[in-house]
Amino acid sequence: MGQHGEHRALVRALALLLALWGGSAAADCRLALLLALDVSSSVDAAEHRLQREGLAGALAAPDIRAAILSGAPGHVALAVYEWSGRNQQQVLVPWTALDTNGAIDAAAAKIRAAPRSFSRFPTAIGYALGFGTTMFRRGPDCARRVLDVSGDGIGNDGFEPVHAYRHFPFAGITVNGLAVGGHDPQVLDYYLFDLRHGPDAFVEYAEGYGDFRRAMERKLFREIGGIVVGRAGE
Repeated sequence: MGQHGEHRALVRALALLLALWGGSAAADCRLALLLALDVSSSVDAAEHRLQREGLAGALAAPDIRAAILSGAPGHVALAVYEWSGRNQQQVLVPWTALDTNGAIDAAAAKIRAAPRSFSRFPTAIGYALGFGTTMFRRGPDCARRVLDVSGDGIGNDGFEPVHAYRHFPFAGITVNGLAVGGHDPQVLDYYLFDLRHGPDAFVEYAEGYGDFRRAMERKLFREIGGIVVGRAGE
């Protein structure tokens, strides 16, 4: 083989190695899932407890656990924060790789154990969305990025979701909603038409906080990649 042939072979080998390396890096994390929980003043102590227990129980449910651990290629990375007023956002679970049963159990335990961060502030959903983009900037490099926002009312403080989507870096981020009924009759429409954003975004609906775990399980199953039968919005 002459010099030109050797050079071409070397280029092909390097290209193959780069492709394999890039594929491996992308496969390390298939989904960055960021969960945002409403703790505004409309959520009382009992409802807050149902929300926390509902999320922790949904993460540890057998179907969700199997979907997290059996998907391929790559793992699911999870982070959780609470939100209410303009400057009231608190991380409960920092970015964590859910790559073992123990990691899932530890994340569920953190959600249950953390004290409530806020209780007397309004619903600044635009600020909550903006905070989500800062979390993604600090998070892992995953094939998909999903922000999962739960709440029981429409925004009543600060800017609206449309302004968050216009001014914050939401390229490549899907925003799904879990609208909780019982407090505000407009909440489902608001989540469907104002909050929902990005590729394949959808909204799930809970009939009050007593229904939160069921709705969250359905939502997580779809976000992680499972099959969903029936939902509140496409």
